[in-house]
Amino acid sequence: MVTPAVQRAGQRARHGDPLGRRAVRALRDGLSSTARDTEEATRLARSVQQPITTGRQIAVTSIRGGAGKSTVAALLGLTFAHYRADPVLAIEADPALGTLPRLLGASEVRWTFHDLARILDPSMRVTDVTGYLLPYAGGGWLLPGSQGAVGAQLDIDSYRIVMTSLRRWFGTTVVDCETLPAEVARTALTTTQARVLVAPATAAGVATTRTVLDWIGGLHRSMLPTTVVALAHTSPGMGVDARRAAEYLGVGGAAVVPLPYDRALAEGGEVRTELLGRATRQAALGLAAEVMDRAMSRGRGGARGGGTAAGVGG
Repeated sequence: MVTPAVQRAGQRARHGDPLGRRAVRALRDGLSSTARDTEEATRLARSVQQPITTGRQIAVTSIRGGAGKSTVAALLGLTFAHYRADPVLAIEADPALGTLPRLLGASEVRWTFHDLARILDPSMRVTDVTGYLLPYAGGGWLLPGSQGAVGAQLDIDSYRIVMTSLRRWFGTTVVDCETLPAEVARTALTTTQARVLVAPATAAGVATTRTVLDWIGGLHRSMLPTTVVALAHTSPGMGVDARRAAEYLGVGGAAVVPLPYDRALAEGGEVRTELLGRATRQAALGLAAEVMDRAMSRGRGGARGGGTAAGVGG
């Protein structure tokens, strides 16, 4: 939650790309055709917009804090809300440490996950439910996990009630989970149609994520083809080789999508898409497309093989 005092204390928002990079790109775009970029963006948008008959729920988690988990959840929520015409929901299932409401621009939280779990009823309509949610940019809806209380917890029964009930009203739901191995995160991994593991773009981050993928594969091999690793560059100069990382992490069918460093995201405030660097916007679209393809493939009986997602590889 962002109070007016916090907003006043925050630094002036910076663009994700430095001015020099934007100037060079503008010159380059003026001298060369952007048809290929447009074609690729159109292809990815079609994947994000593909028809859904039953709600797709996507879990976002990581093995440790500070990897950029909530930021990735916010990027996905904003991207889906921008491109999809049906209702999109972002859920904060990390009430103790999550920052999703702040990242999505919430200035006040009145109702929380627990409040909604207590009043949900089969007779309710979507308009009844949205009265307990917060709207965010692009037309999406946010369900906060808490009102910012230190040590807030989310019990597994409330999680199951909310997730089962809301699936019929929202075509796409992004769940910002606790870090592994918390119980809600483990439950989300096994009950959603696709999952995103956020890993820092370091050798240690890649190694730890491979361990988690091996664990997921041990639970059920069919979960790996519906898993995407978001390789997050949270500081400049993180030099892990994305293609080698994809080869190492893609065993079993998982995909890897690199997310570049972005100054606007590094500020830690509200994610404003107009301030994101071009590479970040492209990567967010590529991640959303990859996740949606894999979430939909669960109902079609298969997913693409592992590797770096097309169009967003490094």
